[in-house]
Amino acid sequence: MISDKNMASPRVRWSFLAIIFVVFLAGCGSAKKKPAELPPNAALIVIKQVWTAPIGDVRFPLQIRASEGSIGVAASDGTVALFDAAGGRELWRVKAGAPIAAGVGGLGTRWSVYTRGNELLAIDSGAVSWRTKQSTPSYTPPLVAGGRIFMLMADRSVAAFDGGSGRRLWLQQRPTEPLALRQAGLLMPVGNTLVAGLSGRMVGMSPDNGNPLWEVAIASPRGTNDVERLVDVVDHVSRIGDVICARAFQAAVGCVDAGRGTLLWTKPANGFEGLGGDERLVFGTESDGTVRAWQRADGEAAWSTDRLKYRRLSAPLALGRSIAIGDNFGLVHFLSREDGSPLTRVATDGSPIAAGPVLAGDTLIVVTQKGGVFAFRPE
Repeated sequence: MISDKNMASPRVRWSFLAIIFVVFLAGCGSAKKKPAELPPNAALIVIKQVWTAPIGDVRFPLQIRASEGSIGVAASDGTVALFDAAGGRELWRVKAGAPIAAGVGGLGTRWSVYTRGNELLAIDSGAVSWRTKQSTPSYTPPLVAGGRIFMLMADRSVAAFDGGSGRRLWLQQRPTEPLALRQAGLLMPVGNTLVAGLSGRMVGMSPDNGNPLWEVAIASPRGTNDVERLVDVVDHVSRIGDVICARAFQAAVGCVDAGRGTLLWTKPANGFEGLGGDERLVFGTESDGTVRAWQRADGEAAWSTDRLKYRRLSAPLALGRSIAIGDNFGLVHFLSREDGSPLTRVATDGSPIAAGPVLAGDTLIVVTQKGGVFAFRPE
């Protein structure tokens, strides 16, 4: 039931917050293992750097957003900027006034971020138009769609705000669970349905009032403790039409028909970054750096490669004949879609790739932890 009366008390929420910060990203153990040594660059395709720009250090779960030929990025210190994706021209740059916890969301001229002080900000045409204080943190970028801004909070509540005024329109809450990922979750529109990842489930909701329309489990909590039972659906999904393929943290990957609200398939998988894909295959990176491909139709294994083991990989992005994957050493690897063999790799500034690569038009965008925005294009 959607009601302000259902909101947890501040005391309950602060108890919840104290638990959130003990959760660490999976793969920390992999960082202690020696990364796979790289052979000489295969250089089978030519990828050219076309521009670069500074944004500032990125120490939060950044999601790069592309909209209408522009890309929105943010830095930990509160800087939010919009660039022309093709040429790198800075369109605007603003300060949120507080460190960023989640971002960036945007569509057209309206963009949005969420701060570590639990403030939701709307930025219209390069100026902060409103901000509203909330009682719960969020690590998922705001979703700007249909004149509204939607939020997935760390306690797995979902809220909608009027894009022009910031007035909250509705709040949908679920029973609070003891742990939540400090990582972006799934929140996206599919037709006239708002799709959110809540625990290990993909949930279709009405964007008008938040009422649930359907609910499908990709993974169910298992294990003997709260950390082992954490199965949140993470951001970076592969969508073809109404079919969304997504990862449940350290548990499974699966595909759901969001038009009908039905599960197509699910397979066990041990990763924490989201997925990429095309009409035929779904691609993912596992916790140990193994790159895998599954058949989109039924989830059967297509191929896997361990050439990038323990290099702390980003979510993959399908790009032409390749998939692009960032690593913890500032490299972007281009692997063959057909078998995972290396095609080429390009370097950035040597710091970890902070967000999964994004395609804006024909330009590939990556951002590093040192705050470099890098744009690449195949020749």
